[in-house]
Amino acid sequence: MNRHLTLAACAAALLLSACGSDNQAAKPVVKVTDLAAGMYAVSSGDAANPTAGRYYSAADGSRLLVLNNSAQQATALYRRDAGGSWQMTPAPTQDISLELLNSTALTSSVLNFAAITRSYTVRLSSGAAAAFSVNASGEIVAGSTSCKLSGKLATSPLPNTLKLSLVASACGDLPSQSDGYLVVDSDYAPAAFRLLAYSGSTPLELWAYAE
Repeated sequence: MNRHLTLAACAAALLLSACGSDNQAAKPVVKVTDLAAGMYAVSSGDAANPTAGRYYSAADGSRLLVLNNSAQQATALYRRDAGGSWQMTPAPTQDISLELLNSTALTSSVLNFAAITRSYTVRLSSGAAAAFSVNASGEIVAGSTSCKLSGKLATSPLPNTLKLSLVASACGDLPSQSDGYLVVDSDYAPAAFRLLAYSGSTPLELWAYAE
């Protein structure tokens, strides 16, 4: 009797293990058209009503694709670390294979801290402002506003970007901690740059204006 119970328990454990493997295997797979190293203006979706965005590509295999709506708000972030697989924010519920309709290479450069060392203001969704500065070490230092934004920037292999680790305190619906990229683009003027984070269920973006 005990032997039968033991066998049954083992069988149940094997079934649970198999189910766990199946669930892991069922995680949606994301694929995106691969482009050579550089920065691109791209479009995807319906040719009659395409979605525009920017594609950042590095020689080490890392990638970042930002798709925007008509109001230039980020609706989806696709990213791939060197040696990793594509990930998407918001998280997909099924396999996605994104084919780009068009891609146009743009002038790009390596971004460093010196290029953005100064004070900035961003506008939150509530309408409140948050002030901060970036120093020569890439540290984001909170200003005197109620919303405190701080954190750290790091060099990035992707053109026109820096890696971002952002901490928010008393900033309404902003997550307390998020990771992403600081992105510079001449088309963002008069904004100096855009902060894009993927830590939450939807893309987080903040437009920074030099003071």
